[in-house]
Amino acid sequence: MDLEKAFDRVLREVIRWAVCKLGVKERLASAVMSMYTGAKSVVRTVYGNNNGFEIKVSMHVCSALSPLLFVIVMEALSREFRVASADTDDDLIKRLNEWKDNVENMRHESKYE
Repeated sequence: MDLEKAFDRVLREVIRWAVCKLGVKERLASAVMSMYTGAKSVVRTVYGNNNGFEIKVSMHVCSALSPLLFVIVMEALSREFRVASADTDDDLIKRLNEWKDNVENMRHESKYE
C-alpha cells in the first residue's frame, strides 16, 4: 500500500466517518469538517491566476491537523478490517463487499462531497 499517495486521496466523508467511529463528539467532528467546507484553490501561472475551483477530495496538505486525521482514518479502517474475518474466501468477499457498499452509501449521503 502506498500511504504517501493515499494521504492525498482520502475522501472527506471518510474523514468524518473515521472521526465519529473513534468516538469524537459530533460538535468537534463538525468543527473539524467545517475547515473543509467551501475549500478552494487557485492555479497561479506566468499568465495569471485561474478563477479557482472547489477542492472536494483530500486533506489540507499544510494543515498541522492533517497528519492526525490521516492516522485517525487509518486506525478506523484497521479496526473495520479486523472485524472482516470469515471462515471461507466466499464469506470474506461477501463481508468486504458489504463493508464497501456501506462506505459508498455513506459517501452518497455525505454533505462534504
